[in-house]
Amino acid sequence: MLRFDIITIFPKIFDSYLNESILKRALKKKLISFKTHNTRAFAKNKHKTVDDKPYGGGAGMIQMVEPILRAVQRVNSKFQIPNSKKKVIILSAKGRQFTQKTAQKWAKLNQLILISGRYEGIDERVRIALKAEEISIGPYVLTDGDVAAMAIISAITRLVPGAINFSSLKEESHTELPFMEARGLEYPHYTRPEVLTYKGRKYRVPKILLSGHHKKIGEWRKKHQKSLEK
Repeated sequence: MLRFDIITIFPKIFDSYLNESILKRALKKKLISFKTHNTRAFAKNKHKTVDDKPYGGGAGMIQMVEPILRAVQRVNSKFQIPNSKKKVIILSAKGRQFTQKTAQKWAKLNQLILISGRYEGIDERVRIALKAEEISIGPYVLTDGDVAAMAIISAITRLVPGAINFSSLKEESHTELPFMEARGLEYPHYTRPEVLTYKGRKYRVPKILLSGHHKKIGEWRKKHQKSLEK
């Protein structure tokens, strides 16, 4: 089982997303598990403070070191998982970009501890003390790391054996495993209706896809598969 531990200031954000569709089925099958940990629960003062002004000045607030370290320490004390089978990840706009290759690699782990950044960022000593890896899901800035954590959980869970039908993985975008066919982005997909009328114009499914000729269909799909190269 792959366990996701999510350290966040707003744990309720995850409740709906992680309990729907493929993720819900994977949970029921005990292929994955997840637990959110409220950073405020690990703050020591009566106000449950988890952020403060940055040293050196500047805009925004910085998430404090100690509550996060306590949260990770609690997680590690409950689950004795070897370092080789787990990763501690900080979701950050300045991190290394998450890719399908990364998802394929992490799907083989037993645990991912995801630390969700918010406000102006997280005190750098969290990364240093935990030997954590900073990860971004794209070249842009989000309001928080919670959405990024959900994206990573989604990308990894569908690669866990049994989470989805294997044939769904076989030709999908970005896949680069030796036993899978795809090398790039997926070809276009069509379903019913065969002819769509929209604003007076007809949009038809390509005839080759209706032919039943599997070899020619395969050739058409290969031809229309987009390359990852820019």
